[in-house]
Amino acid sequence: MIKAFIVDDEPLAREVVKKHLQKYGDITLVGEASDGFEALKLIPELKPDLLFLDVQMPKISGFELLELLSDMPSVIFTTAFDEFALKAFEVNALDYLLKPFSEERFDAAVSKKRNSEPGNSTQKTDIPLQIIHEQNRIVIKDGTEIKIVPVQDVDYIEAYDDYVKIYQGKKYILKKQTMNHFEQVLPKDQFIRIHRSYILNVNQLTKIESYEKNSYVAILKSGSSIPISRSSYSDLKSRLGL
Repeated sequence: MIKAFIVDDEPLAREVVKKHLQKYGDITLVGEASDGFEALKLIPELKPDLLFLDVQMPKISGFELLELLSDMPSVIFTTAFDEFALKAFEVNALDYLLKPFSEERFDAAVSKKRNSEPGNSTQKTDIPLQIIHEQNRIVIKDGTEIKIVPVQDVDYIEAYDDYVKIYQGKKYILKKQTMNHFEQVLPKDQFIRIHRSYILNVNQLTKIESYEKNSYVAILKSGSSIPISRSSYSDLKSRLGL
């Protein structure tokens, strides 16, 4: 039996999906949510195999919801916006249904899950690299709280085992993500990797100080100091126009 879950802020849209699902004897609807926060509470508990997911919703988007899930079910996006289709397939979505979709189109999408072998649910992958850059924010699950950090408020990012520390002033929040991911997704005109373990927001830089022979540290507005690797020093000077 396939367990399905619907996430959509439009009640009528949820009803359409529920109506189409009624004819399937091998699919049971285990729950629904009207926003990403509600879904984030219910999905880990209900453990659905198949997620019908809207993209643009209040509070957090469908893509941001997927980033916060530790175990990702198979996903069929249901949305009125066609511009997110490429991103949907970059997270290995089964299909992308553009509202209003026909019953035949819905059946074709569902068949991709029904015809798959048991245990072949889509595995969690990195969220598309464009997402954070376009939305200019980082979404973080901190215990039971969801925190949304505008990238301009980030002083720097530090590697920390399988996590990163995202600093705002002297305080930081942990996020399970790689440095390479943030190096690629953060705005290039604002962030630069100055060390294997550090990515700097150049807008927070006040000065560069010599530390030892051919060694330098970046001094930030918060008073924090972070090392600059020798290989990155020239790149940082170039970025600053020095």
